[in-house]
Amino acid sequence: MQTRYLYILKYVLPITDLMMLNLVYWGSYHITGYFGKWVSYPLFQQYAVICNLLWLFNALFFGLYSEFSARKLERIYRGTWRSILSHFILFSLYLLYERDAEFSRTFILVFYLMLTFAFALNRFIGTVFQFVVINKLDATNKVAVMGMNPTGKRLAEYFKRQRNISFYGFIGNNDNGYNYQTGLLSEVAVAEMEAAANDGVTEMYVSVPPERMGKIHVLVREADKYCLRIKLVPDIAGSLKVPYVIDYIGKEFPVIKLRHEPLEDIGNRFKKRAFDVVFSLLVIIFILSWLLPIIAVIIKLQSKGPVLFKQMRSGRNDEPFWCYKFRSMHVNAASDNAQATKGDSRIFPFGKFLRKSSLDELPQFFNVLFGDMSVVGPRPHMLSHTEEYKAIINQFMVRHYTKPGITGWAQVNGFRGETKENIAMENRVRHDIWYLENWTGNLDVKIIFMTVINIVRGESNAY
Repeated sequence: MQTRYLYILKYVLPITDLMMLNLVYWGSYHITGYFGKWVSYPLFQQYAVICNLLWLFNALFFGLYSEFSARKLERIYRGTWRSILSHFILFSLYLLYERDAEFSRTFILVFYLMLTFAFALNRFIGTVFQFVVINKLDATNKVAVMGMNPTGKRLAEYFKRQRNISFYGFIGNNDNGYNYQTGLLSEVAVAEMEAAANDGVTEMYVSVPPERMGKIHVLVREADKYCLRIKLVPDIAGSLKVPYVIDYIGKEFPVIKLRHEPLEDIGNRFKKRAFDVVFSLLVIIFILSWLLPIIAVIIKLQSKGPVLFKQMRSGRNDEPFWCYKFRSMHVNAASDNAQATKGDSRIFPFGKFLRKSSLDELPQFFNVLFGDMSVVGPRPHMLSHTEEYKAIINQFMVRHYTKPGITGWAQVNGFRGETKENIAMENRVRHDIWYLENWTGNLDVKIIFMTVINIVRGESNAY
């Protein structure tokens, strides 16, 4: 629910942040000079553009300027600190890659210390401003609810938790306050509607079963007399036993979606794709560029055949694609059908190390860059296994609604490698669907860190 404050904040925050970023950047340049450190002015100007672009990338990735973040100060603070930390890492990596000895490390230290302090001060001022606007100037939307059924009660609890909404209370002296059978509105409900309107309520949310929406016209006509806007909330919690989301086609036709998929949103897909491109490029440039030749030589010394192993696997929407890995087995005829097992004789000695350390998966960052895969997502299966499991595992194909990943939620929770029994695949599918329905950028970062930790610790299922 948008208020004028949220609308203004959505546009003022990025403008003030960019002004502050550049002010701190300029101030750090001059302060660095007082410490006897020198930064050439042309380099200072050149990197200012990179500094601004990286900030916008990080802020958009962490949703700092979204309306969702603007609803809660905690989200703004959390997004700010994550953006600053990510900006520090990416900007430092960029400067390291450029290897400009003339760019002072003292400048970097001064810049990020001042930037952290400046944003903390900026957010503190914003907190004070929000307190004054909401509590002193009473800039909240005042709303009421009619319908004390389960959906109406849940709606009331939601309103009570919102800072920009003032919940007036329930209207009506029974479950609905309005008799949907006779089309009559009780005198008590009419009196309470008038009192609510006089007290500043402008919107009344009515929780009503879908089959009774056609008999709501008397209530709407009465509410119009008091300038109360009626908002209908379908009470379908008892009809549908699965989580659902209501969306609209052309802002005209309501559509009930039976599965919440954050990656159906084009903005979320763009953020995930941008992260995939940047992350895969960093791995390819800083790791694969020198590690690939070394691994290639060792593979060639231990086993005849190609360095890379490619295999058709099931991708998003069950579209097949060529998945690349470092070859860890001797060339064999069963590679497209038989899973690797513990003590598999097809695996040569260096191949065991590659599989145990997960280094055999590194070429898949090219799949990520090409757009066939994501850094994080359900692991892709061989085409033969997809045909096998979709016939016996419930909801197996749901995991193909999103791009497959190099690592995933199932893998970091121990469900990787060989699936000897159906229960192992069912657990993997259950975790993959949970990821699909609960995706966030932060979850991807968490899974990447968990993957690194698991590799360092070693995994019993990695063979």
